[in-house]
Amino acid sequence: MRIDKNQISEYNKNELQNHNENFDFLANRLTKNGYNVSDIISKLSEFQVAIPSWALGAGGTRFGRFGFYGEPSNLEEKIADVGILHSLTQTAGAVSLHIPWDVPSDYKAIKEKADALHIKFDAVNSNTFQDQNGASETYKYGSLSNTSKAVRDQAIQHNLDVINIGDKLGSKALTVWLADGSSFPGQNNFQTAFQNTQDSLIDIYKGLPDDWKLLVEYKPYEPNFYSTVIQDWGASLMLANGCGDKAYTLVDLGHHLPNSNIEQIVSILQLKGKLGGFHFNDSKYGDDDLTVGSIKPYSLFLIFNELVYGMENNPQNPDLAWMIDASHNIKDPLEDLIQSLEAIQEAYAKALLVDQNLLRAAQNDNDVVKCQEILQNAYRTDVRPLIEKARLNVGGVISPINAYRALDVRGQLIKERGKNTVATGL
Repeated sequence: MRIDKNQISEYNKNELQNHNENFDFLANRLTKNGYNVSDIISKLSEFQVAIPSWALGAGGTRFGRFGFYGEPSNLEEKIADVGILHSLTQTAGAVSLHIPWDVPSDYKAIKEKADALHIKFDAVNSNTFQDQNGASETYKYGSLSNTSKAVRDQAIQHNLDVINIGDKLGSKALTVWLADGSSFPGQNNFQTAFQNTQDSLIDIYKGLPDDWKLLVEYKPYEPNFYSTVIQDWGASLMLANGCGDKAYTLVDLGHHLPNSNIEQIVSILQLKGKLGGFHFNDSKYGDDDLTVGSIKPYSLFLIFNELVYGMENNPQNPDLAWMIDASHNIKDPLEDLIQSLEAIQEAYAKALLVDQNLLRAAQNDNDVVKCQEILQNAYRTDVRPLIEKARLNVGGVISPINAYRALDVRGQLIKERGKNTVATGL
């Protein structure tokens, strides 16, 4: 299924008058307060977030998985679904493949399909947290950190294979997340596990093309609950620094202990030029992988405030790889992703309304009340008309969720694919 420009135009007619009234009111107020509305809309229009290939189907937990009708059964159908998201939102212009779940069978055909839908290939993700069919070694006791050189070599080779796959598609980054760790005290020697991981990552790093990045992800716990080898941003940063200039830390919102100050983490990493990527989701307790902005929208705004500051003031930090990393266990996956894209754009737009010069002056004066007012005034602004205008300017729809339902996208996908298809992934 594809959504064409005529369908989008026809849908927008019904909401255009209401949008124009809301936008004119907000734009006039912002302009009077000294904001460059056109510049904000331009930045929102340009902002793109990658969709992970495994997230187009229903997610699952260790207790079970409830399928969703019309799921994509192959990579071609997954890219088609990303095309649907991009047609509606104009912010999902990239797909991030997870290998070996989504190895292309025909690279030329996959690239042509993605090109036709204006989809690029973002960072590729390796998988050494599961044993694969035909593998000679097991990752039961770790992969890159394993005490067995044969296991480590197998995991290293897998990552090199993933780089090769991504290179054929035009990707420019490899993301490494490890489940490596221990479940019981005394099970691992912490220093040996960390050094093995460092040595393994260095071997992988040597296989990076010159214009690629290595993104090292971290997580405090799960699936191991006593220790994780790359447990926090400090461990990730040390490993990245140990590899070289093309290695960076990747921050996943859900990969933190409760109430961690993530905005401070991203700020310091940008200052040091070592923030390479960002995975969006939301959580109540841990790595819940919930819809972005559904639980802690103000925290997301505070994070974006630091990201915006860093993007404007830290030229030493590279352009970031943005991706949604959520699990759609009971929602329509595409609707969940649309809601996440909306929440990301909303947090970004509000952060763009923070007067950084005024905030810096208040900080220098130790005016704590004014600092809070500056942030909360931006957060309390209803920025949805700005996001709608940004989508309209580049061919998207005013209300993606409403359009998705009005066009009966899920119904059309079920007609095409049936009720028994299952997407690859968790």
